[in-house]
Amino acid sequence: MSDQSFTPALGRLGSVGFYDRAIRLLTREKVWRAALLRQVAPEAGEIILDVGCGTGTFAIMLKRLCPGARIVALDPDPGVLKIASRKGMEAGVVIDWRQGFASDAEALGGTVDKVVSSLVFHQVPVTGKGEGIAAMFAAVRPGGEVHIADYASQRGIMRALFRLTVQQIDGLVDTQPNADGAIEAILSDRSGTPIEATRVIPTPTGAISLFKAEQTASV
Repeated sequence: MSDQSFTPALGRLGSVGFYDRAIRLLTREKVWRAALLRQVAPEAGEIILDVGCGTGTFAIMLKRLCPGARIVALDPDPGVLKIASRKGMEAGVVIDWRQGFASDAEALGGTVDKVVSSLVFHQVPVTGKGEGIAAMFAAVRPGGEVHIADYASQRGIMRALFRLTVQQIDGLVDTQPNADGAIEAILSDRSGTPIEATRVIPTPTGAISLFKAEQTASV
């Protein structure tokens, strides 16, 4: 994010310690995380960057599924990184935890095989959404993959649920662009080809969409 600020994991609710429980109860976490894990499909020898790793749940899942992959996990919040590090030690996995914003992914400059972000960009200002996703593309090598799971376009009852839950917690300014299709538009612009969700998962807090885009030498 360009202003080097961030929305805490639970937005206005604030309690980082409650984050894992809230995600589990309100987002059908097992369903969308399992789908994202299958989509990322980590392989031995790969370097995979988790942008906005939060309390480390998905980074740990990646490492457990493929111990031979190197997992780098990035988040701006030192509080959640402490929780993530503790969870990693309890899980018996070694992960490279780093403090930084999504835009800092660019520093890895084409050395990453896959980069993933989950439930991050709906909390980020519009400018930061574009900068963060651009940095994700910059981090991966040509032919590498960018994966995102987040609240994106919301339709029908999902839009109503999103308005009553996520937007009450995180506010309208940063979340509304996602509901209106900002993630799809940014990914399509970066890829040079239309990008649509690979899967849309209805939840009590709105639809969570999964996306996959390939880095090309021309991006």
